[in-house]
Amino acid sequence: MWLEDVNGAGAIEAVGRAFMSGRKLMLLDEPSMGLAPLLMASVFDALKEINQAGTTILLVEQNARLALLFSGRGYVLENGSVVLEGNSSDLLADPAVKRAYLGG
Repeated sequence: MWLEDVNGAGAIEAVGRAFMSGRKLMLLDEPSMGLAPLLMASVFDALKEINQAGTTILLVEQNARLALLFSGRGYVLENGSVVLEGNSSDLLADPAVKRAYLGG
């Protein structure tokens, strides 16, 4: 199943359809884009439940803090190359990651 240009309330519906398809892998590109903060939280809560139910999720997300809080592992890309990788909690605590990507 391929999902394109989904935003707003359609994002929750698209995630639900993908989950109901019974797939074991879900690929998501910028699921937070264009969403109000409350809706974004709902989408990520649903994704967390889907992941805990056994579906692997590959997430591409510019909201680095949200992505690292959601994920177990992270990869930092610069110009298409992996420049840093590790456990999400380690990346969240890394001073260089904080300065460059987390606003602090």
